[in-house]
Amino acid sequence: MLSLGVFCVIRHHPEFPRSFFLCTVVCDTSVVWESERQTSTIATQHIVFGGQDVRQLRQKTKKNIHGVCSPHFKKESTTAMANQGEEKSRLPDLPADIKDWTAEQVKHWVLQLEGVDEADSEILFKAKIKGQSLLILELADIKSEGVCLGPAKLIIQARDEWLKRRTEQVTSSTNKPSGSCRPSPFGGYHDGTRYMEATILTITESGALDLIEPCHEFKAFTNTTPQNQFDKFTNEVIRFGAACMNSRTNGTIHFGIADKPHGEVLGVVVEDKEAYENNLRAAIKRHFQPKCVEAALKCIKHPRFVRLLNKDQTSSDKYVIEVDIEPHSEVTKDHYYLIYNMGGKDKQCYVRDGASTCNIHPKTLAKSGNKENKENKKFQEFKDKTKQLLESREKAEQNHVSVIKTSAHGFRLIQKITGGTLSLDKSDFEEYVIVANKLPPALSESLQFLVELNPTAVLDFDPESAQDGLHHFFSERSPVTVHIPADYKITEGVEDIAKRLKLTRTTSWVFCNGGVRGEHQSDVDKWLIEKGESVREVSSFLCRKEVLPNKRFLVIFLVFSTLAEEMDPLVNTFITFCQQFRGHEKQLLCICDSEKTFISWKDQIFSQCRIDISSSSVFELSFAEVNDTTLSLFSRNHLHHRFLPSVGGGTVLLEKKFERSLSAIEVLCTNQCEGGDEDKKAIEENFYKGGKVSWWNFYFSEEPGSFPFIKRDKFDFIKDMCTDHKWSSGNTCAVFNVHHLPGCGGTTLAMHILWVSRKTFRCAVLRDNNANFAEIAAQVVQLLTFKHKENSSPLPVLLMIDDFDDKEKVFDLKKRIQEECANKRIRSKSAQVIILNCMTSESAVETEDTVFISNVLSDAEKKFFDKKLTEIEKTHPNAQETFYGFMFMKKNFSAAYAHSVASKTLKSFHINQKEAQLLAILALLHKYGWHASLSVSLCEEFLDLQTQAGTSKVEDGFGSFSTLITTCRVESKVVFKAVKMIHSSIAGHCLKELATTHKVSKAEITELLLTTDKLYECTLGKDKLLGDIRHILVWRNSSQAKVPQFSPLIQDIVEESPGLEETVLENAVKRLAKNPIINQLLARYYYLKKGNYPKAKHYAKRAKELSKDSSFIADTTAQVIKHEIMSIIEKHRDPLDPQTTKTLLELSETAIGAFQETQRLAKSESLYKLQIRTDNSIFNTSGFLGEIQLYLLVIQVLEKTPVFPPQNCRSMLSQVLSGERKLVDVERHDQHNIPNQPYHEIFREFSSLLHIVKCQMKEKINVLDNVFVNLGSRFGIIDSREEESKRKLSECFDKYAELFCTHSWNPEIQNLVNARQYLEKNKADSYLGILSCLSNDTCSPDIENIVKCQGFILKNSAKRTVKDRINFIYVNIVLSCIKPESPIMSGYKKLIETLFEVLGLRSSLEDIMPLCFIAVVLLWPDQSQSSTKGEKLSEYISKLRDCYHEQMKDMYNGKRPMVHFFLGKRPGYGKLIHQHHEVIKKYISLEDEWEKGKIWREQEVKDLLRRVRGVVDTDYILVGPQRLEVSPVFKNQLSRYDKGSTVSFFVGFTMKGPVALDILDNN
Repeated sequence: MLSLGVFCVIRHHPEFPRSFFLCTVVCDTSVVWESERQTSTIATQHIVFGGQDVRQLRQKTKKNIHGVCSPHFKKESTTAMANQGEEKSRLPDLPADIKDWTAEQVKHWVLQLEGVDEADSEILFKAKIKGQSLLILELADIKSEGVCLGPAKLIIQARDEWLKRRTEQVTSSTNKPSGSCRPSPFGGYHDGTRYMEATILTITESGALDLIEPCHEFKAFTNTTPQNQFDKFTNEVIRFGAACMNSRTNGTIHFGIADKPHGEVLGVVVEDKEAYENNLRAAIKRHFQPKCVEAALKCIKHPRFVRLLNKDQTSSDKYVIEVDIEPHSEVTKDHYYLIYNMGGKDKQCYVRDGASTCNIHPKTLAKSGNKENKENKKFQEFKDKTKQLLESREKAEQNHVSVIKTSAHGFRLIQKITGGTLSLDKSDFEEYVIVANKLPPALSESLQFLVELNPTAVLDFDPESAQDGLHHFFSERSPVTVHIPADYKITEGVEDIAKRLKLTRTTSWVFCNGGVRGEHQSDVDKWLIEKGESVREVSSFLCRKEVLPNKRFLVIFLVFSTLAEEMDPLVNTFITFCQQFRGHEKQLLCICDSEKTFISWKDQIFSQCRIDISSSSVFELSFAEVNDTTLSLFSRNHLHHRFLPSVGGGTVLLEKKFERSLSAIEVLCTNQCEGGDEDKKAIEENFYKGGKVSWWNFYFSEEPGSFPFIKRDKFDFIKDMCTDHKWSSGNTCAVFNVHHLPGCGGTTLAMHILWVSRKTFRCAVLRDNNANFAEIAAQVVQLLTFKHKENSSPLPVLLMIDDFDDKEKVFDLKKRIQEECANKRIRSKSAQVIILNCMTSESAVETEDTVFISNVLSDAEKKFFDKKLTEIEKTHPNAQETFYGFMFMKKNFSAAYAHSVASKTLKSFHINQKEAQLLAILALLHKYGWHASLSVSLCEEFLDLQTQAGTSKVEDGFGSFSTLITTCRVESKVVFKAVKMIHSSIAGHCLKELATTHKVSKAEITELLLTTDKLYECTLGKDKLLGDIRHILVWRNSSQAKVPQFSPLIQDIVEESPGLEETVLENAVKRLAKNPIINQLLARYYYLKKGNYPKAKHYAKRAKELSKDSSFIADTTAQVIKHEIMSIIEKHRDPLDPQTTKTLLELSETAIGAFQETQRLAKSESLYKLQIRTDNSIFNTSGFLGEIQLYLLVIQVLEKTPVFPPQNCRSMLSQVLSGERKLVDVERHDQHNIPNQPYHEIFREFSSLLHIVKCQMKEKINVLDNVFVNLGSRFGIIDSREEESKRKLSECFDKYAELFCTHSWNPEIQNLVNARQYLEKNKADSYLGILSCLSNDTCSPDIENIVKCQGFILKNSAKRTVKDRINFIYVNIVLSCIKPESPIMSGYKKLIETLFEVLGLRSSLEDIMPLCFIAVVLLWPDQSQSSTKGEKLSEYISKLRDCYHEQMKDMYNGKRPMVHFFLGKRPGYGKLIHQHHEVIKKYISLEDEWEKGKIWREQEVKDLLRRVRGVVDTDYILVGPQRLEVSPVFKNQLSRYDKGSTVSFFVGFTMKGPVALDILDNN
């Protein structure tokens, strides 16, 4: 039988002046519940009995336990309780004034009345009866709402009794003596504390105790006037504040508290709170030393205004003003603080002396009559012990934090915020999301922990946050990107949105209730309707598995201020996150500023979703304590200051905000890793196992007693070259290349170079190769110029980039950095940014700026590895069994060792096991994708490691295969942790082992990768995985002489499992159905390998639908038809039947249209890329080449018909296709007209196609010649695909010439037709073909015959066209370059005369550019020329530039105008030095030698070319009195010179105008 006892006593409580009601429920002599409450505000408690609540007790005892403990008793209550019943007729925690009751409080009050049931209380609640309504409520009103007469009368009677007793209590309380009250908590600004007038504070004025417990000082603040009150206030605060700061003790000064009676609450009338704040801040700045002002502002907190209650508990108009002083050790350090110009004294030094503040500065004391020597000594002693005071303060703070940590809420905070690891450096949470309401200004100084957490996103419900709230505080210390909820709406790919929002890179600040970008603020009652849905979308987006790591991010609710009585937006957002987490609270933490706020927060949440959030909430700690506790969870290395090197060997502080703003690069500091407490053993294990090297590995290797980090033989050479960088030739940005085979330590070597250079360079590593180059360049230059003096050159930046897939991208980045330097007017004669380009390649030619790291160790390197292994085995005895990455290198990259590792580790492999499947996939991805990986989140879900959220390491899930994998950080659209194989070679041997021993082929693994749906469910890194899959299926090595048709993976599958490649590709299309490239790949496979043209057309069409504006996709459609035509021609014997002929011609028309569409798209693409200036991919010429090839196929089709017999086929075809002979004439003279009639009908049907074959071929050939002759690679890199196109074009032209240029030319037989065909056959009928003779190694006799032929045409043609005359000039110039001593060459003066003659004629648009070019070349003044000759030269340069842009704009993106000639030293023809001159050719390499400048230093080149002087203008160099505009080849070259500077340079001639090379200061 359960027995209950209730003991009720009235006792005096030390915290409050009035009596308290103590109620204890005893069950079987055990206390199960105790409640202390003021008698006027007694509350019903949640009673717990043996882990059960009251409701359960009721069921067990069949008694109304609530009635026993409730203030309104039933009949079965004891006599003692009945005597107290009248006192308890009011609900606990109800406001003293009934009119302040809420509807909820009225409901509960009614519910406690005898004879009133829950239904009646619910009726009043639904009618929204609040306190004010209750006061004026009539009996009829209640009855009209549906309450029966009996309960209605009871309610009215109870209300009247309440009001009567309330009046009696107020009257009696005024006659009682004053009590005592506790002070408001230190640092507590919103705990709801009120002081009652005439009570006594329970604390006294005191001195320093334990430095954390605040000392107190009272000021009655009564004898003040409006004129002097602010001065008195600020003077007293500054004296007290300086004393506390110097004594290193917390303290509170109270204004409105009497000294006698000691601690009596008097209060102060405050009319303008803001004036006190402003005057105090101004006084601090006025009286503290300038260098100490910042510290004083941090230590002396904002005034706190504690409202007073009158004795009748009504609100008073008075306040007690309190100012807290908190001299944190991080702020005060070992300084002391003097006060200036206060109270008529120059200088004062205040300290706490017991309960008072005294001045110990000797000068001030001497004026007061004290002995100066004695006081000097006292002051000196004080200064001497500042370090001791600092140590004491630090120790006190540490002890205080330790105490907090051991408290219930302190430990809860630590557990929740770290996920149980007890360290934020090793937190189980990778990301943090903050949700907050309005921040009181006084709390901002206690939020540094938020800056250190570096949250992914902040959902801010304060519309004024940007002005003076949390956003203002945070954005001053860390970069943020401001968003509104609408930015999170899913309108594109999830990861694309995350990338646009810069999630995981910069804190996303979401204003959830207006305040930015014209968003209005919503009232509480309207917020849910107006903004609730959009904020729900934000929380939903953040909780998506593709955005943040599943179950590895924490949402922290910071409830700074009291919630609204209605449904608060913060509560709504909490419920949304709760729904996303399905009620699991591990990812939720609530921090409230007071218990009162917490109760409001808790009650609203419980009423909405029946969740008790007590166990996930912290409310007993002040935000200052939360801040200190959280910061203590970071390592010293995380919190300490970081420094960058500066000029002169000094350092500068790297502010956290600036460092975080450099989101594209990781900065390496001079004091990197110092003071850290990382797990050395774990870090070394990860590296030697095969993981990526970290800065910690270098740091540990430099510790005393450690064996130095192994240096490869090329290490010192690279370091010296980076330090010297003379090879940079004065460019602001230079590139040093470290080429290496995969897995040979190239990346580690490059990072080691950065580590040893961190004090002489500003070192950084590029995070994401796909980041915007303009953004990268801007950040690199910001790092370069950070805190450097104007008059000195900045310390250079050493930027490491790793594994770019294209050398041109490296040069693009270099150009961007150079442009940014030029924009910032950074001038230097040496490189200011050195890019250390670490790139995988099979081989590389070593030069002064390029090294190659092979997979062969030298003898010296082998000895280093032997010694290192000996050291490693001291701390890692099983190193040889698990450190495969290290041992593979030590074994000199032995294939046998890699095979043995694969064989031994994969013994237990079975493809049906999940971990085995993942390993096989990882091996495939790493072998063919190199940097491909799988996200940790994906692996955890696939291996079912998420059941115990966050408690398992992903490596454990791989079991015995864990030695083959490692984790890494991936910078993609979002940043995430991933799993990859330890080495590409070991991955390759694993695939071999799987194929040979376990019969698991690459095709089977690829199928597993493509068909396993679980790999593609919403998870982090999905886009990256899809990109990696596309890469391994599509990527072909374009650096090979002949580009393969398919990727290495597809080729290996064909070799290993013939036929299965088709299934793989079909499944790839199913998996990446919306990817046009994969559809294009399958189309290519079907027409190239299978000859299945219907299927090829189907997938080509799908690809086209998915990417309508891509010229490369459009080209596939045309290529399919072209290959179908080729296949039909090949399969059919001669002659072709009429139907086949018609089919082929129909297909040809379709294909030509498709190729022309490709050309149109290629031009559009090129123009668009030109506008955006971020894509330097070159013009797609495949459509032009394809159309030319199609016309050749048409010719082949015609040749296979009987209409064109073999004996005169070529002659007839040439005449028909060039339009010289009509098809009707062919039909009329056909000896087999009748049997050939079907063919003639077909030809008539396609006559429009046949008559344009020659002219269209010629036009397209000219277009490609224009591209290949006038445009060159921007960086001198040979593009194998372009070279292949040139070769195919040459073959096509040969076939064209074979058909249309059949006549030979004999100088003795003068025939204009033959002469023109001869020129056309030798491509000498246009200036493009003539210029190409210089690069095609045309022999002297051929060019001499061309000159003769051209001269003959010019002499004998009835109409000497402008084009003929231009060609005549060009062929003579080319002859002078190839055979300068040739007797048939026209004289130079005659050539000039011909030029002037042509310049006087009207020219067609197509002739203007070649004419202006040759005019600029020939009329450029040489040393003997008068300056008046060619006075229109400037006009020709301008016109040439305009023509270039007009005619070439569709094609020159990603290209540089070809320099056809250089200006030589000799006069006449001798001043024209062509690019293929033997001297120039001797020194120019495939790389960018012109910009490096080495070629220009060669004496042979100097002797050959003439330097020209000019004056630097904004974008040009102006030469001579005519001010001829010469463009620098590289725009950044002019940034080193002031406008008006005189420079010298070599001149090159391009179709864009003259260019300057090797620009040097004239001195």
